Amino acid sequence: MKLLTNGWLLLLLPGLIWGASFLFMAEGLRAIGPSGVCFVRICIGFATLACFPSARKPVARAHWASVAWLGLVWFAFPLSMFPFAEERVSSALTGMLNGANPLFATLIASYIIRRAPSRSVAVGLAVGLAGIVLMALPAMNQGQSSAVGIAMILAALVSYGFAINIARSLQQEYGAIPVIWRAQGVALVLTAPLGIPDLLSAHWSLWPLLSLVALGVFGTAVANVLIAKAAGRFGAARASGSTFLIPVVAIVLGVAVRHEQVAPLAVAGCFVCLTGAWLMKRASSH
Repeated sequence: MKLLTNGWLLLLLPGLIWGASFLFMAEGLRAIGPSGVCFVRICIGFATLACFPSARKPVARAHWASVAWLGLVWFAFPLSMFPFAEERVSSALTGMLNGANPLFATLIASYIIRRAPSRSVAVGLAVGLAGIVLMALPAMNQGQSSAVGIAMILAALVSYGFAINIARSLQQEYGAIPVIWRAQGVALVLTAPLGIPDLLSAHWSLWPLLSLVALGVFGTAVANVLIAKAAGRFGAARASGSTFLIPVVAIVLGVAVRHEQVAPLAVAGCFVCLTGAWLMKRASSH
């Protein structure tokens, strides 16, 4: 029973942590600018991963360029987009749209290999994309600022789609943690020029500070370690199911903690999007 419980925790915790990350970002923005939120979380995440001996496993020089690209498309760019987006849309909506991650990963993979997805996967994609439209519609009707926020989130998800496809072969060869740690080191350098000025002009209070510490330690470091362990223990396909929790947790925390208003159409779109992602996952496993 203990093994079963630990197994379920290993599968559930990354989704719970990443779902809460959007609340932590929103709270952090009360003390520091969006570039500072990104820089601080990467700095804390990088320092946390450095505590794991496996992070220092050597990576061949031939793969350094790929790791550098990951620093940009997995961390520096998307983690910059989310805080800027949350200045324009709610943390709940930002988390809900992240339910579309599997859709963009599949679309980018099809683009890279120049091969259309199977009919079953295409059906899941169509359902998921319809869900994205439903989620975005209420915010798009609120004005240009919200539309820009939606565009930033979608740009981040496209970036994640490229990152997942670049990272796959590197993680198979070296394991996830050495690759992620080095990519975060690159991202730290890339985000420093805008992040450090925000950090120097920050106005700290306890809750935003604790939120950013939690975001860095758990959302940027520990969740990545847990998902890597879950993938090793249960397989990548089963471990990826943890990400289906992200939108649900983001909605609950956004409404319960920050008292955000979430349009019923957006909630319906979130579940449509998750259904599409589930259909794709199911089709890919057969």
